[in-house]
Amino acid sequence: MLSFNHVEFKYPNQTVFTDLNMDLDEGEFAFLIGKSGVGKSTLLQMIYMNLLPTSGDVRVNGYNTKTIKPRQLPALRKKLGVIFQDFKLLQDRNIFENLAFVLEVTNTPRKEIKHKINDVLSDVGLSHKRLNMPDQISGGEQQRVAIARALLNDPILILADEPTGNLDPDTSKEILDILSKINKRGTAILVATHNYEIVKRMNVRIIKLEDGRAFKAVIKKKETQ
Repeated sequence: MLSFNHVEFKYPNQTVFTDLNMDLDEGEFAFLIGKSGVGKSTLLQMIYMNLLPTSGDVRVNGYNTKTIKPRQLPALRKKLGVIFQDFKLLQDRNIFENLAFVLEVTNTPRKEIKHKINDVLSDVGLSHKRLNMPDQISGGEQQRVAIARALLNDPILILADEPTGNLDPDTSKEILDILSKINKRGTAILVATHNYEIVKRMNVRIIKLEDGRAFKAVIKKKETQ
């Protein structure tokens, strides 16, 4: 469903990847780890093809960075959900309106918009906050809204870029539990994080970025007292 094949990527003054090879199976959950600046966010941008490899290719659900045309990008991105560390909610709209905006720009019928929003808010436990403004809910609740937004188009893959970076440990666990529940329904999840504590909680594949490449990693879990 997702593969990086001998990918090289360079910014004008920095080489990020030299020979990056990795894949993600349909319905899989994996963590992407590595030091700050190693290229985690760059890799995620290459999946939704906001950035293209200098050489090699990235393949996502039948689309290839070597052959994709600009007019095909919306169709690709509609099948991907993206969650950011800083939530990226519109501060002048309530929660329902934030979610509706995503569907309105793709000309989704109004009746369908209401149905989809009710479903995703139920998924993240925020149906009762649908009329609140973003500044009236906690950081953890804002991140749950961001997850709901990522679910709106029934994605095959959710990309989460440091989704717990601004959250306390208990709230981070709640976010991880929601993502795990979504994964169990069949949606693939790729979480980029530097928070090894959340990585230790799940028995899933860990991909480490280092020296421009990707490696399988093992994070030792703490022994319970």
